Amino acid sequence: MPLGLSTDLYQLTMAAGYYEAGKLAERGTFELFVRRLPHNRNFVLAAGLAQAVEYLENLRYTSEEIDYLRTLPQFSYTSRGFFDYLADLRFTGDLFAVPEGTPMFANEPFLTLRAPLVEAQIPETYLLATIGFQSMIATKAARVVKAALGRSVVEFGTRRAHSPEAGVFAGRASYIGGCGGTSNTEAGMRFGVPVFGTAAHSWVMSFSSERTAFEQLQKLLGENTVYLIDSYDTLEGARRAAELGRPLWGVRLDSGNLVTLAPAVRKILDDAGLPETKIMATGDLNEYKIHELVAARAPIDVFGVGTELSTSADAPYLGVVYKMVELEASGNRRFTA
Repeated sequence: MPLGLSTDLYQLTMAAGYYEAGKLAERGTFELFVRRLPHNRNFVLAAGLAQAVEYLENLRYTSEEIDYLRTLPQFSYTSRGFFDYLADLRFTGDLFAVPEGTPMFANEPFLTLRAPLVEAQIPETYLLATIGFQSMIATKAARVVKAALGRSVVEFGTRRAHSPEAGVFAGRASYIGGCGGTSNTEAGMRFGVPVFGTAAHSWVMSFSSERTAFEQLQKLLGENTVYLIDSYDTLEGARRAAELGRPLWGVRLDSGNLVTLAPAVRKILDDAGLPETKIMATGDLNEYKIHELVAARAPIDVFGVGTELSTSADAPYLGVVYKMVELEASGNRRFTA
C-alpha cells in the first residue's frame, strides 16, 4: 500500500521548495526523540521501528497521487520537474536506531536518519506517528506487566482503540512491552504475536441455560476452553464449570469484587480437582488495580487489559519530535542543533 501521502502537506511543499531552490544534493541528518517524558512516566520503551523501516523501504508516489498533488493550489507555482522527481523518488539514505524494547529517556534519540534533504524531510510525519504511538503503548504495557509481578497479561483493547489499525499496532506494541499476547487476530497473523480469546456474555445469553452454553463452548474449544462465569451468578457459574471438568483452560471474571470472588472461585475449582485451571480477570483493569489485586493476594493467574492499555489512557500521547541536527551542503557540514 503506498504511504507517500501519509504525511502533512507541508512536508511535500517543503520538498517542492527544496527542489526549486536547487537543494537536492544537500543531505540532512535528523533525530527523533522526546523532549520531556509524560508526567507519570520515568522511561519510555522504544517501539515502532519495524514499521518505520517498512515505510522507508516502500516510500514512493503513484501516478494517481501525483495527479492529486498537481490539483492543490499550494503547488500552482511548482515546476513539472518536481513531479517527475517525485515519481522516481526512493529512499536512499541511512537509518540508525535503538532496538525495539529499549528503555529511553528524555533527549535520547530513538532513531537518526541521514539522507538527501527531500528524502529526510518527507518521512517526518509517519515516523513520529508510528514511533510515538507504539512507544506509548509499549510503555503502558511494561507498567502493567510490572504490576502483575509475574502473572500473565494479555492485551484486549482493540474494540476501544482509536481505530481498527491502531488496535493492530497496540497488540504488537503491547507484546514488545511484555504482554503474553493479544486478542487481535490480525496482529497475530502479521507480527506473530500469540493470540488469546474467550467468549462474550452474548454467547452465554444466546443459549437456554448457562450450562448448555458452557457445554457447547467446551465442545468447540476443547483444552482451550475459557468460561465467562459472571453472566448471571459468578459462583454458580464457577460450579457449573467445575461440574463439566476437563478439558478446560480456565474461567474468566469480568465484574464484581475480584478480591473476594477470585478466592471463592479458586476454592470451587480446587475442591473439584481442577487446581491447574486458571483464573483470568478482565474489566477496566490498569496497573493500579492490578497492583491492588496482587497486593491482596487474589489468586488470579492472567489479567486481560483492554481500554487503558490500547489507549494508554493516563498518558495518551507522546511528545516526540523530529529535528534536523546536521546539514551537509557543498562538502561542508553545519550543525543545526
